[in-house]
Amino acid sequence: MFDAASLPDLTDNTSALVLHEPKERPSDKDLQRVNGCCRVLLGGNEKGTRIMDVYQQSPIRVLFPRVGGGTLMGEAVLVNTAGGIAGGDQLECSVTALDNASIAVTSQAAERIYRALDQPARIKTSLKASDAARLAWLPQETIVFNRARISRETEIELSSGAELLALEWLVLGRAAYGEKMDSGRITDSWRVKKNGRLIWADSFRVTDEVFPHLSRKALLSDCDAVATLLYFGPHLDMRLQLIRDAIQSLECQCGATLVSGLIVVRFAAKAFCDLKFALQALLQQFDREFGPGPFRVPKMWSC
Repeated sequence: MFDAASLPDLTDNTSALVLHEPKERPSDKDLQRVNGCCRVLLGGNEKGTRIMDVYQQSPIRVLFPRVGGGTLMGEAVLVNTAGGIAGGDQLECSVTALDNASIAVTSQAAERIYRALDQPARIKTSLKASDAARLAWLPQETIVFNRARISRETEIELSSGAELLALEWLVLGRAAYGEKMDSGRITDSWRVKKNGRLIWADSFRVTDEVFPHLSRKALLSDCDAVATLLYFGPHLDMRLQLIRDAIQSLECQCGATLVSGLIVVRFAAKAFCDLKFALQALLQQFDREFGPGPFRVPKMWSC
């Protein structure tokens, strides 16, 4: 027989059902993230380039190997001990080359940008070359995983009489895994100043809505590896022609132009290996034409 007295009294608050609000979506802000930086200040004299100041904060480390087994320092290597970059990470690097300093700065390995939840990884690079300094910024490639978010800024300050070569390159997706990027967010910005005056600004930006259309000819035309190379220094017309002659034989799409006293070279390739071979070939040409100095293929690229 049904006994109504056995039912709970819903007027009693202690017996009422409590509905919990759904939890918020997970965020990169709630996870452990890195905030690393480094600062390198270099000077030069008749004996070569010398280190004047170095500051480093984990996970960034700066090494100065002796290139070719000699006693002169010609290369600085940046190491990310975290093994990659995740959404919400912040990394900052500053390199200043004063009078007569000559240095090539590269990275130990390709940088990897992992998938993010909702926050971009932020990378800022500041380069400064003073009178008679020769500075080459030649990191290895940055591989952007599917659904990664990255905001990268490269700021350069130049003085008349300085010489600079700066490279940044992106690989979209992990080609070895057959990965194609179908979503994510990339912002890659350049700002170049000469004697305090802005002479070139450029931004490459891709969002979730754009990735499905990147195969169009007006965009990347199925190219998954892109690069920008800048050169500032003497004999610009002659060196622009040198670059244009060299890129005709490269196995990727290339173009070079002169803008406000700055040579800008663009590269795009369907395969990462084609882009790397093209950059190596061009840097080898620089090494032959420019003579001894930092404008060459870094030793770490072959390690």
